[in-house]
Amino acid sequence: MPHISEYTPVWLSQPNPGYDLFTPAAKAPNYPSLSQNGHGKKAAKPGPLRTIAKRGTEVFIGVGKEIRWADLVYLKEAYEDGQKRSKETSRTGGRETSQYEDDHAQGYRTIKTPVADDIRQLIISPNESLLAILTSHTVHIAVLPDPSHLTAADKGPLRLKTFQLGPTSHVTTQSGIASALWHPLGVNGSCLVTVTEEAVVRVWELSKADRRSFDKSTLAIDLKKLADGTSTEQDFGASVSGRNTGFSPDSFDMEVAAACFSNRVSGGWSPMTLWIAMKQGDIYALCPLLPSKWSPPPALIPSLSVSIVAKNATIEDDIEVSEHAKQLVQQQLLWMSELDNQEPLLVESPFSDSSTEVYTRPSKPGHVPKLQGPFELDLPVTDEEEDESDVLLTDIYTIGPKLDGEELMLGEEEDLEVEDEQDNGLSLAVICLLSRNGRLTVCLDLDGIEAQWLPSSKSRTPRFAKHVEPPSLLTFDVLDTVKKDEYSEDNWPVFSEDFNSRYMFYVTDAFRITYVSLFWVFRLEEELKGANHGSEFRIENLARGDKSFRQRVYTQKLSDQSSPFTASALIRDPDLGHFLLTATPTAPVALKFDDPQVEIGFRRSRSQTYSSEPEEPLVFHVPRPVYQPPQTFKAASALQPLKEKLEHSKYKRLLKEEVRLSPATLSIMNDAHAVLSDETHRLGSAAAELFRRCQQLQDELRSQIQKANEVAKMVDKVTGDDCDVLPEDDGPSQGANKVIELRIRKAQETQASITARLEKVRKSMSKGPPRELSNKEKDWAKQVDDYASKLLGSESLHVNSATDRQPWQRFEEVQTLTDELVGRAKDLLEAEETAGSGVEEGANIQVPSEIRKAKLSQIMALLERETALVEGAKSRLERLRLD
Repeated sequence: MPHISEYTPVWLSQPNPGYDLFTPAAKAPNYPSLSQNGHGKKAAKPGPLRTIAKRGTEVFIGVGKEIRWADLVYLKEAYEDGQKRSKETSRTGGRETSQYEDDHAQGYRTIKTPVADDIRQLIISPNESLLAILTSHTVHIAVLPDPSHLTAADKGPLRLKTFQLGPTSHVTTQSGIASALWHPLGVNGSCLVTVTEEAVVRVWELSKADRRSFDKSTLAIDLKKLADGTSTEQDFGASVSGRNTGFSPDSFDMEVAAACFSNRVSGGWSPMTLWIAMKQGDIYALCPLLPSKWSPPPALIPSLSVSIVAKNATIEDDIEVSEHAKQLVQQQLLWMSELDNQEPLLVESPFSDSSTEVYTRPSKPGHVPKLQGPFELDLPVTDEEEDESDVLLTDIYTIGPKLDGEELMLGEEEDLEVEDEQDNGLSLAVICLLSRNGRLTVCLDLDGIEAQWLPSSKSRTPRFAKHVEPPSLLTFDVLDTVKKDEYSEDNWPVFSEDFNSRYMFYVTDAFRITYVSLFWVFRLEEELKGANHGSEFRIENLARGDKSFRQRVYTQKLSDQSSPFTASALIRDPDLGHFLLTATPTAPVALKFDDPQVEIGFRRSRSQTYSSEPEEPLVFHVPRPVYQPPQTFKAASALQPLKEKLEHSKYKRLLKEEVRLSPATLSIMNDAHAVLSDETHRLGSAAAELFRRCQQLQDELRSQIQKANEVAKMVDKVTGDDCDVLPEDDGPSQGANKVIELRIRKAQETQASITARLEKVRKSMSKGPPRELSNKEKDWAKQVDDYASKLLGSESLHVNSATDRQPWQRFEEVQTLTDELVGRAKDLLEAEETAGSGVEEGANIQVPSEIRKAKLSQIMALLERETALVEGAKSRLERLRLD
């Protein structure tokens, strides 16, 4: 989330040169009554406004029909140096020389252009050597100068080497230009793609050494013809200028709003896919759209080759796959096989020491791809109160899928060099759409865009195959960046990329700037990649909950809403910081953010019970936008031009005569009244705004004083100045040092008193007589000794009486008796057996058998009893040991 630390800095405000970069030359207002034939200047057609282009810290600003060029770092350092020298001069009275003297250009120049209308867009090439200058109908390509011209001795305007693109194609008599894009796969950034409002796509391969490359495009495609095409042999070129084409429903449904490519480092077919958004809401795609010579990144061709071969092996013998899908794969194989048979040409880059591989566009299946679309998507339902023109699309922004380098090089010994940005993000393409009412629609391409061509006329496969389901996009999120009461008719929102991540961008409309972050893509990618138990439930919750983050970072005040914003430009530099720059036709608007700590990737949220201490320092200063006086105070009055016009008109004699009631006098009065009423109204509104700003300034000053008072109290609390103590003799208050020394002295005295009391108690305890043990304590000690002797088997413990036998003594005695009785019983049994058999015939003692049986039964009962006692004693001993 961006946090604004500073609004428009001083070196971009009046009266510094940084402010003059964005302000046009002063001129009198143009009223309809003062124009020729009673008609004013034609109002500008609504469309995208991108008049700021950047090259590092250098900016190119389109102001009217000219370009202002400056180095922001130089302007900032020149201002700081001027402030430093002014302070030294006021202190010492001398003046030192500096490199920022007025004897050379001071970091900014004016560039004259050959355009005939106001500049609408400035688009710099990827290698930052060419600049596309767009008006509503024309395109000029300028060769950018060396930065040394910013500090050259010559301060006059520059005239660059420029080429008009398409002198017969992009002219005022033809369709207006909707988008101009530098192809991401062009050789050294020299391929430009233009898309007109009448859905004509042209590919220009530019060369500064060949002027003819600016006159005719290498590839021209009329999307209206291509939508009805049936074979690759048909002519899909643009119509000849001046030919009457007649009415077609496509002229309304296929009116282009914007077009875009994905990033060069995207995966799959995305870098060569042109997405086109129509004003009525339809989305189309051209894939692959390539120049005749193109330079792919190192991982693009291997990834496409692996995916095509794998897909062909999967569906080749599958009878359930349609013939259309198999024909599509065969076309891709044919295209890739021709590409694999080429030997790439190594071309050295003029701006680096490295060389790039250049391939030739395959000729088969064809140069012109199939027009895919319109894509089925669920756009948000419009309210009945909204006009149909309010929901027209204005811009499109696509984020290609990431390139999975690990999966691509699975089983290979060498690792493919993949940039961090390539291997991070979502494995699906994200398409963002903007409408005129500020509604942002975020869609996902679940099927994935692939290269497609029309069938050949010589192909055996029937051209009109079975019905094929149209491609679709999943509407994942819908956001409103403009409230209903803030909408205006001239609103045309556009996207501006952020350098922190592909999934962060800014939406700039006529009077507002909104930051949007698609942080949910990382969580969604983790769920899609894991595919474990519960993923479907979590994805459903993710789709239903709050997904994208938006934050309004700037809103233009109501008094200045006659001057719309241009598209924002993001700059990151050690000297400038995180910098956002936009402008109105009269003044710049800059926002400086805190240095972002961006961690690209999925991060699980902490538990709600976890509370971390804030790491950010306290903010004592709240930044506020710099007040800029309305331009009405500086505008020249139109009364003098009106008087000069009357002096050269047929009513000039009335200026020297008395005022008489006549139609001519009434006409003059009406013109003067129109001028005066408009000027007085604007002056009154500006004066009212100035009065409100003065009141607001008073409130802000009170707030600043209160904030400074709070800070002073916090400082006094830290230093101790807030707790001055009066002495007992009612003398003067004591300072912070005295108070601290007094508190330390009291703490030392308290500590000494507590130590003395503790020593006194210890001595009294040591001198007192010993206290006798109570009966319970004696019994407890005896019990402890008994258990110690039983468990440890100590023989040192004395037994008080002979009858107090221990359990193990009783156990040994019982075992001895048991052995003795068992032996006697055996002897008796043997004697009984001998008597019964008549062996001992001479025995004189005769015992009856009943007595013997009774005695034996008694003995056996005693034995069983003793055995039970032994077992019980044994079990108790075991329990004692366990305890």
